Amino acid sequence: MNSNDDKTPNAPPTDTSGKPVNVVERDLEDHDDDTKGVDEVITPSSTRVKEQDAETLQRKVDEIERKVADGN
Repeated sequence: MNSNDDKTPNAPPTDTSGKPVNVVERDLEDHDDDTKGVDEVITPSSTRVKEQDAETLQRKVDEIERKVADGN
């Protein structure tokens, strides 16, 4: 048994005074413009967004292929 067994692994984060800190709210309120651009570049878009983009492009391709096949 080691000394880390006594710690609660899912305990909420606390500040230096021991009070709980809502990290999500704190991060959402952080309006640091210096890192915003980097975050948007590094953070990948969701797979669902990419799938929707691909479906939209495929519909456009299908529409163009139908027009070419019809001779319009």
